[in-house]
Amino acid sequence: MARILTITAVLTACLFCSTRMEAADKPAQSDARFKKWDANKDGRLSRDELPKGLQKNFDRVDTDKNGFISVKEHQAVASRRRPDRTPQNKNVTTIADIPYADNDNPRQKLDLFLPKAPKSDKPLPVVVFIHGGAWMAGNKNGGGRMVAPYVASGDYAGASIAYRLSQEAIWPAQIHDCKAAIRWLKANAKKHNLDPDRIAVWGTSAGGHLVAMLGVSGDVKGLEGKIGRNLKFDSRVACVVNWFGPTDMLTIGKYPSGLKHDAPNSPEAKLLGGAIHENKPAARNASPVTHVSKGDSPVLTMHGTNDRTVPFNQGERIHEALTKAGVDSVFVKMVGAGHGGFKQPDTQERVKAFIGKYLRDEKVEVSDEPINCKR
Repeated sequence: MARILTITAVLTACLFCSTRMEAADKPAQSDARFKKWDANKDGRLSRDELPKGLQKNFDRVDTDKNGFISVKEHQAVASRRRPDRTPQNKNVTTIADIPYADNDNPRQKLDLFLPKAPKSDKPLPVVVFIHGGAWMAGNKNGGGRMVAPYVASGDYAGASIAYRLSQEAIWPAQIHDCKAAIRWLKANAKKHNLDPDRIAVWGTSAGGHLVAMLGVSGDVKGLEGKIGRNLKFDSRVACVVNWFGPTDMLTIGKYPSGLKHDAPNSPEAKLLGGAIHENKPAARNASPVTHVSKGDSPVLTMHGTNDRTVPFNQGERIHEALTKAGVDSVFVKMVGAGHGGFKQPDTQERVKAFIGKYLRDEKVEVSDEPINCKR
């Protein structure tokens, strides 16, 4: 859910921060937001009319310094395109915007990252990143930075997946897209020298939810969808790295949070097409804990104990369900961390060890010792 302190903050982050934009806002979307914020309908925005999370950006957007944001100033920010965020690494080759659904929808594309100097002629394991953003924001561009160190090492290939957001399509469209992308990787494995049986998926927040779903639903036909030309391939993955993803829709609103998850305008409600408890069948279907069974992919879950967006309990619940089913699960408490911000060196070492264990058969033990994020 990518640092969503309020629903409005999520929706508007893409507008005021061009580094989070995959493409320019459509004029209609931009104008609708302006009108919504313009409480007194005077055709301009005061600082107080902006959501609290965006007021710090007021002076930057108010370019003529008259104390108000005009429609023109607003549109100038909304029309900016996100800069290229693919890894600038001399050891990585990027193949961007591959249409895994065989159409022109920019949300149904992936970026593929290949090492220029692979260490072996053998097919490469693949580390796939899926972005967060409350299922209604974010994009695949940042995924290249996450997987670049793995690809540059020569030991792995990488990919970053985009998927349809909830304002375009509701659940299960998002998991259908992710599964179609995994099937594309398997269908094209020989072409790019990839190992189709050794794919790790890693995601943050809403992306954590989607990678967890990939890990537990490889045997759930109803979630496969019919997207793309590669339906003869399965969507199973070898392992999952879930960073602070929602895992149980029906309980997420019962624990301390800065969001009202059960509200009719929550990110979950927008994903499901209505409030969680008015759409319980869809909520269950969209919950990774629902689909856990023996034989699911191993999962590494890392969750901040002070997460005020996705409650810490969500990490506990998926770990409990996986362990009960006999699935290899490692749960690392990020002590003192909130919704992300996992900058401790130990964090990346745990992820590296976990991925190496399941994609490269490395003889390592992945510690579940808590990581202190307070220092």
